[in-house]
Amino acid sequence: MHDASGKDVESRFPLLKIHEIFHSLQGESSRVGLPTVFVRLTGCPLRCGYCDTAYAFQGGTNMTLDEILERVAAFGTPYVTVTGGEPLAQKECPSLLQKLCDAGFDVSLETSGAMDVSVVDPRVSVIMDIKTPGSGEVEKNLWSNLEHLKRKDEVKFVLCDRTDYEWAKQVLSDHAVVKKCPVLFSPVYSSLPPAELADWVLQDKLPVRMQVQLHKILWGETPGK
Repeated sequence: MHDASGKDVESRFPLLKIHEIFHSLQGESSRVGLPTVFVRLTGCPLRCGYCDTAYAFQGGTNMTLDEILERVAAFGTPYVTVTGGEPLAQKECPSLLQKLCDAGFDVSLETSGAMDVSVVDPRVSVIMDIKTPGSGEVEKNLWSNLEHLKRKDEVKFVLCDRTDYEWAKQVLSDHAVVKKCPVLFSPVYSSLPPAELADWVLQDKLPVRMQVQLHKILWGETPGK
């Protein structure tokens, strides 16, 4: 698309494919329970067996950064989470994160950890999901990402079973993750009983935060909640 002068409009006004922008309670991480605006980007290069946002793999609307900020600001909430899909799969995502921070929002990014997080504005809280064997995508983990984590970031392990739990424990030991940032252990919804995971964490005295998905407790698996 070009303007009257023949210049490429999209190069001057970068576009992102947005699946949805909505207002809800943050259901995960240390921000759980906070009223938050979610900006969900379309697309993901991973196919985790337990994925609960497969509806965002396709579709969506092209929006400029300014259009996104206008929609976000209309909710009147300081907390913003950019999520997916895998948001970093879209090349303009870092620009969106920077623009949200510049506008004064408290921004977090939910990413699989399969994409380079070094491009993310340091003001953003990165919530990085390290993929376990049970996800079916363990080979996609970009381990160099651990070198770029800040104390305000968080690492999340979504666990399918005891095998995933033991694997995650080994990762914590091998990479000294808890010295880099807080760590979250979360059971796969309707797969691993939360109380069972809680017992394992207590028995092993792990320095992690056990969490469940608040939004699913409140609204089930309803998209856009």
